Amino acid sequence: MSSIAAPPPGAAAAPPPSPAPAPRPEKGVRPRSARDLADRFFRGGARGAGVTVLAIMVAVGLFLSLQATDAVREAGWSFFTTEEWAPGAGGFGIAAVLFGTVMIALVAITIAVPLALGTALYISEYAPRGLKQTLVNAVDLMAAVPSVVYGLWGLFLLQPYLMVEGEQGNGIPRWLSTWFGWIPIFRVDGVNRDDPLSTASVYTSSTLIAGIVVAMMVTPIACSVMREVFDQAPIGEREGAYALGATRWGMIRAVVLPFGRGGIIGGTMLGLGRALGETIGVYMIISPIFEVQWQILENGAISISSLIALRYGDASPFGMSALMAAGMTLFLVTLVVNFTASTIVARSRSGAESEV
Repeated sequence: MSSIAAPPPGAAAAPPPSPAPAPRPEKGVRPRSARDLADRFFRGGARGAGVTVLAIMVAVGLFLSLQATDAVREAGWSFFTTEEWAPGAGGFGIAAVLFGTVMIALVAITIAVPLALGTALYISEYAPRGLKQTLVNAVDLMAAVPSVVYGLWGLFLLQPYLMVEGEQGNGIPRWLSTWFGWIPIFRVDGVNRDDPLSTASVYTSSTLIAGIVVAMMVTPIACSVMREVFDQAPIGEREGAYALGATRWGMIRAVVLPFGRGGIIGGTMLGLGRALGETIGVYMIISPIFEVQWQILENGAISISSLIALRYGDASPFGMSALMAAGMTLFLVTLVVNFTASTIVARSRSGAESEV
């Protein structure tokens, strides 16, 4: 029988023995569990999909660049400052079409953002629980409607009945030009409101009507992004606002809107990217004009995508190169807008901007 000797008087007690460390896996050896294999498979698939998307985008950019080389070499920097589009005569540029593209997109965003913001706030904060999912599905289905359907709606309902009605063009554009024509963008040249012989044709194919059609396409996309971000507002901060005596609108102003500020900006810019590249809806509404036009109520508008759709069928090889150069410009602008929007949306999800 063994016995443990007691420490001599005055000596410190020996520390208890530490447990033996767990064996560490050897370097380079990974566990072979089914979960680990699934994670590795998913990680590889996601990485492969991302690389494929980047490769496709690079391929599109290279294709457009190679096809546009002849036109860009011929036009030089005047390609960005020339308004006319006559590649066969040697004078062509995207100043007018790029300006028209931006104007149509701005009109669309101006109309779409308030609609999207109000809809997103109602679905996120006010809609009854039983109705919320129905509204979400309805908005998502609106985003899936083909653009040609919106174009037909604009051509056969919005344009002749909702915006411009009758032989003299009574409607919102005429009202705006009559009472707010002193603002340059609302001025319509050559129209006298007291002239009984004035026709409706000056209002029918304007930037405003094309922008409204595009706004109907942009609204569901912007609304979905805003709603997703609003739903992520921290519950603790919502309850804290109520505990301090805030009303529901006060809570929205103090918590939801500051938290979703990035989502509002990101959704707006994603919608702007969609508006810049819209083709069919604009093509069915506008009356092409190759000059920089500030008046959004006046007949005549153009965009890069509609220019390509309009001139693609009868373009010569050099004209096709010029169209590819215009497409390359639109590709770069849309890429910058969408990249900026995705960056803002990704940062907004951190919730660091909440002010309560």
